[in-house]
Amino acid sequence: MKPFDSFQLDPLILKGIRDMGFEEPSPIQSECIPAVLRGEDVIGQAQTGTGKTAAFGIPLLEHVDPSRRKVQSVVLAPTRELAIQVSEELRRIGRPKRVQTLPIYGGQSIGRQIKALKQGVHVVIGTPGRMLDHLRRGTLRLNDVEIMVLDEADEMLDMGFIDDIEAVMKYLPEQRQLLLFSATMPPGIRHLAQKYMKKPRYITVSRGEVTAPVIEQVYYKVLENGKLDSLCRILDSEDVEQGILFGRTKKGVDDLAEALQARGYLAGGLHGDMAQQQRDRVMNAFRRGDIELLVATDVAARGIDVGRVSHVINYDIPQDAESYVHRIGRTGRAGRAGMALTLVTPREMKQLRSIEQEIGDRLTPRELPTLEEVAERQQQVLAEQLAETIEKEEPIPLFEEIVEKLTAEHDPKKMAVAALHLAFADRFTSGNDAVYDFGETGASPGMVRFFINVGRNADIRPRELVKAIAEQAGIAAKKVGRINIYDRFSFVEVPEEAAPFVFEALRQTRINGARVNLEPARPRNRR
Repeated sequence: MKPFDSFQLDPLILKGIRDMGFEEPSPIQSECIPAVLRGEDVIGQAQTGTGKTAAFGIPLLEHVDPSRRKVQSVVLAPTRELAIQVSEELRRIGRPKRVQTLPIYGGQSIGRQIKALKQGVHVVIGTPGRMLDHLRRGTLRLNDVEIMVLDEADEMLDMGFIDDIEAVMKYLPEQRQLLLFSATMPPGIRHLAQKYMKKPRYITVSRGEVTAPVIEQVYYKVLENGKLDSLCRILDSEDVEQGILFGRTKKGVDDLAEALQARGYLAGGLHGDMAQQQRDRVMNAFRRGDIELLVATDVAARGIDVGRVSHVINYDIPQDAESYVHRIGRTGRAGRAGMALTLVTPREMKQLRSIEQEIGDRLTPRELPTLEEVAERQQQVLAEQLAETIEKEEPIPLFEEIVEKLTAEHDPKKMAVAALHLAFADRFTSGNDAVYDFGETGASPGMVRFFINVGRNADIRPRELVKAIAEQAGIAAKKVGRINIYDRFSFVEVPEEAAPFVFEALRQTRINGARVNLEPARPRNRR
């Protein structure tokens, strides 16, 4: 792979690249930078985390003449978070060359933006609506623009910005380069390319390069009605420096963030219905590290680039493989190790298999940590925190007087144990493993027997039943026990530990096209 200095870049841009800590170009940078420098229009198909911002940003900054106080390049981004992130990265790379960048977006004072534009900037990065607002007011002029970038174009189309994008394009000069970056290539993107681009060069990044090998991908099978408890066990047993938890809906994000806060976690929610000021407050707290767990929807998380994110947790499984790849790209940045955890309920096993097939990779299954393992981990963390506090040797006057008084009357060791018990006992005794109690079902020892409301009348045979249980509940076929199939009903035995997953997976489902219901058998039903 060619080094950055092989692109014949301005020494000041090379210094900016080195200051950023970039050592060698990523695959998309190696192909994109020379093409843009040659003046070609480019379509880059790449997800977040592949280095696409620098792929268009480096040649864009190379073209800027800092002595001309005119807007020479513009970048359109779907969200204010992404606009800020792109602006910051371009600012840092272009700092030695004295390139001025400015993010413009809704929710911020337009007066402040107008003042900054009047002072003169070289590169404007903005959301479509706010950029169009400035163009119509005449506070932003694109007459001198040489390069226009559409970043995460598919997201802008999904968010309904197509009309705004086309309106912005009308303000561009006839002779300009257009660079378009998108994770997917739906018809709307192709239409834009055909309408506005001249013989574009297509550059793609393979999935193998997107799902970076430094990201460990695992999944946990969890029960729907015990999902929050399962998440807390995982959080308590993992060393999460900072984590992003993905929820499917705005209400789900609010509920999860509140539930985590109630349990003592440093969590905050982020979604599109929140006021801009509120979103800024949450994001700033996350960047500072005041919030350890950011709970977000897919759209709200666009453009979040916090280097310390150690874990991405799919609390709700993503709808498709593209969303999955986008999500896990939030960790494992800049060569750091990262971990992507996905919680999968029995009804979502098929969705997981579909995602695995599309990304060409298998997620590693993990057993939920037991309550004993969680308690052991928490005790270890507590011991480390206590040792750290003792080693600081800083005075703690609030408690020193109490300790002096009590140690005069009681054994110091017993007093320390009692103090820890008062402070932390509830942390180690909470939780409940028994989500389901199926009672006596007439099964063999260690097994649970289920009654199914169809039998030979639905052409169900043992093979189909075993296959359905294995695929939908995610358990090994060989673990399925005794099966009895009658004319209008059936019985099947499964291991006790797998019974809750089988129960949730096969309730109100279909086998061989027949809608079935499943319930715990009763001993009197034994035939």
